[in-house]
Amino acid sequence: MSVTKTIPIPNGVVKIVSRGELQNCDAWSRAFQGKCKDHRYYEIVDETLEGDFEHHYLVLEDNSGNVQGVQPVFFVRQNLIEGMRGKFRFLVDFIRKRFPRFLTMRVLMVGCAAGAGDLGACDEKDEAWVAKALHASLRTCARQNKASLVVLKDCLAKYRPALESFRSNGYARVPSMPMTRLALPYHDWDEYFRTLSKATRKDLRRKFRKAERAPKIEMEIVTDVAPYIDEIYPLYLQVHERSPMKFETLTKSYFRAIGRRMPDRTRFFIWRQSGKIVAFSFCLVCNDAIYDECIGLDYSVALDLHLYFYTLRDIISWSLQQGLRYYYSNPLNYGPKLHLRCELVPLDLYVMHTSALLNPIFRRMIKYLGPTRHDPFLRRFPNSDQL
Repeated sequence: MSVTKTIPIPNGVVKIVSRGELQNCDAWSRAFQGKCKDHRYYEIVDETLEGDFEHHYLVLEDNSGNVQGVQPVFFVRQNLIEGMRGKFRFLVDFIRKRFPRFLTMRVLMVGCAAGAGDLGACDEKDEAWVAKALHASLRTCARQNKASLVVLKDCLAKYRPALESFRSNGYARVPSMPMTRLALPYHDWDEYFRTLSKATRKDLRRKFRKAERAPKIEMEIVTDVAPYIDEIYPLYLQVHERSPMKFETLTKSYFRAIGRRMPDRTRFFIWRQSGKIVAFSFCLVCNDAIYDECIGLDYSVALDLHLYFYTLRDIISWSLQQGLRYYYSNPLNYGPKLHLRCELVPLDLYVMHTSALLNPIFRRMIKYLGPTRHDPFLRRFPNSDQL
């Protein structure tokens, strides 16, 4: 595709490069050093994600030629009403039978195509500079590549101070579907279990008893899932197809590459019953936290055995044994997480239409299309006001 190779900005320049051009760039690894999803993760996503994703990287240099940051971006055609339900969604689906691209736009997205993203500053103190450089260059980059929208995708709330220049200069900040977090100041599962409400404890005991009456379920933890990929991948697809919101579909190559290239952080929890894999969970372990990235379930037994809760108990128990302090899980399925005393981890979308004429209208409209407006559980979390 045709791209603008360089974009002049105040106090520097932004260069648009391919992943191959980053191989000898030391700043590329420094930009995400210490982050759960470091530069290796972005490379894996770039290589293995299928679909209409066009991955590029913005190298942000100051006037002295020093690289202050490297920011992954990608182009994709996005459904503007993803997550919306009700009569309006029914009407849009009807129209799309004749006009498939109705209420979709080509979008320049900043961040990670498979998960929440980070600002790619080489030093934390440079995050504000990187944010201003992005603000000065993204509209030009989008227009040059015929994208109608610019979206900073799933930004952690800790970046709000650095990204204030976006919200006050043309962008609307919209809540994205949040992650959740469970603090783990407990000795073991039993101590944590006692903190839950009486009704939740009763419900979980009933679920666990039912699973325990079935043939024994055994757990194994591996870093390399390649030998089992043909067994686990259909389980991932079963869960993925049931999700009301789909952005990306992970591939077999993705799961194989994660274990091979990030073994220090990757943990695959695998559960078998009578020798057959009935569930798996892919997690990343970084510093004092475990991030539950995705789950796969065999729905021929999963609902009857309440495998979601069974697997969650095993992961939390293992995390406590390892001395980890936090358990993070990806968006959706908020009902059970509310009862398990998780808290929300806000994620933000910063959105702008590239047309100066249309953007003021779009900024008002987009707030009514935000995905969080339609989830019945989010407002019941104690920290929902942080969204």
